[in-house]
Formats: sequence, structure tokens, C-alpha cells
Amino acid sequence: MIDLRRLHVLRAVEHYGTVTAAARALHLTTSAASQQVRGLARELGVDLLEPQGRGVRLTPAARSLLAHADAIQARWDQAELDLRADHDDPAGLLRVSGVPTAASVLLAPMAARLRERHPRLSVRIQEAAVLEGFDLLFEGRADLSIVEVTPRNPPPGDARFDQRPLLDDPFDLVVPDTHRLAGRDRIDLAEAAREDWIAPVADSPCRPHVLSACGAAGFTPDVVHLALDWNVMAHLVAHGLGVALVPRLAPLPPHLPLTRVRCTGDPHRKLLTCTRAGGHERPAVAAALDELRELARTAVA
Repeated sequence: MIDLRRLHVLRAVEHYGTVTAAARALHLTTSAASQQVRGLARELGVDLLEPQGRGVRLTPAARSLLAHADAIQARWDQAELDLRADHDDPAGLLRVSGVPTAASVLLAPMAARLRERHPRLSVRIQEAAVLEGFDLLFEGRADLSIVEVTPRNPPPGDARFDQRPLLDDPFDLVVPDTHRLAGRDRIDLAEAAREDWIAPVADSPCRPHVLSACGAAGFTPDVVHLALDWNVMAHLVAHGLGVALVPRLAPLPPHLPLTRVRCTGDPHRKLLTCTRAGGHERPAVAAALDELRELARTAVA
């Protein structure tokens, strides 16, 4: 019989890419994680890892096994749901995570509504970067995450996760109140081609969206300042140091002399809700998703 603890270590190796990273996530030593995988290989009589450069990669047999492992995990989660089928009222602990703007604009009011409507339900919120949200779900440390679509995300068909569209968050051009474009209802982004630009830092998931929107408008922005936080970006714009594309969901400090201008074509980013496979059927998660969909309808109007 397969040792499910060892199987979980192999799933972690596949998810995190290396034995070392998997061991760190599971709070094991690298040696202990390697021993678990070797023990599983001995149980099955097949090789599960093979050398690749200085590291290792999963063998075809390991990938075949993981397809079954994901199905086993989904069935286990479904069994837990079935055991609790008599308790439809959301209760207990619900752990949610989200990218920063979603955590503040969507998850915070969601938690307040759930507290009012379901007093037996306790919500815990964690701000998390996109890939960290998937890690929290995989590790069982979150039940629901709001993530942004990026090229590095697991594919939509990944059997471990249930990813569903939540909202399209448009980018607005943010300029000082005194800027020549501030009085316009909508602009073609090409009209800002000769401006100095403030852009997200290189590893921000929003940076590709900004560069893509400018490229679609026919220019490469002259980026003179970089920022990680939208609040920092807003202050740089307010001081006349450049213009910026900012998601509509991101609140700007109300005391700053700033104007949002909508852009032709509505460049945007996509936000998703994500659970483990089948997780959306849990009463607490289902209640949270209902609240999030209602909030999303008016969040970027």
C-alpha cells in the first residue's frame, strides 16, 4: 500500500520544482524529503527522480503517479465534504488569501459581510503574492485565494486547482490634476507616448500588462521611476515625476492632486478565485464566493 505521506512529498517536489524547495515548504530537511521519495520509489519498484544537470527531474512514471495522486487528493477532499453534508450553514474557520488590492478592496468587506451573516464562521485573511496564493492552497494553509492571471500560473486545466474568473480590472492612466490630459474622459494611450513613465518593478505581475498596453498603443514607455506599491507610485505622479497605469481596483490616496483617465481599449488584468479541486463546494467557501461575486460587480465601475 502506498504511503500517502511519501506521496505528498513527491507532489510537493513537482509543485515547487526541486527537492530542496519542497522540503522547505513541508518543514523537512532536504535529506528527509529525498529519503521519502526514495522510499516511495522502492515501494513501487520504479524510478521517480532522474538526474538533470546539477538537479533532478520527475520521471514519466512519477508524472503518471502524480495524476493519480491529484485524483486521490480530490476524492479525499470530497469525502470530507460528504461527512459534513448535514451541516450546510457556514461555520468554523475559513482561510483566505489575495493579492494586495484584492485583499483590501474585496476580501476585507467580504469578511465583514460573512461575520454579520454567519456568526459561527471565522475568517482569516492573508495578503499573498500570486504564486504564494497557489502555494498556500497546495499546502492546505488557505481555502480560497484571489490571484491575478500571469504567465507563471498553473494552467487552467491543472487538476489540483479550481480557477474561476472573478473580474477584469481595467488600468487607468493616472496624471496630476494639472496635466494636459487630466480633463479628458478617455484617451488613446499613444497620447502619453512622450511622457516620463512610472512603472511597476520588474517582478511585479502588473509590469507585463503595462508594457503590453503601451506596446499595443505603438510605443515603448520611457520608464524613469520604478515602484512596488501603488501608493508610492501615486505620490511620484502627484509630484509631477511621470504618469502611470494603475488598476482601477487600486485605491489612490484621496488627498493627492491626481486624476484617473480611462484608456481606449480598456487594457486590464484578470483576477480569479482559486480553491483546491472541489473546494468551492464547501459551505463556507461557497458563501465567500457569493459575496465576492457581488462585490466584484461594482468594484471597478
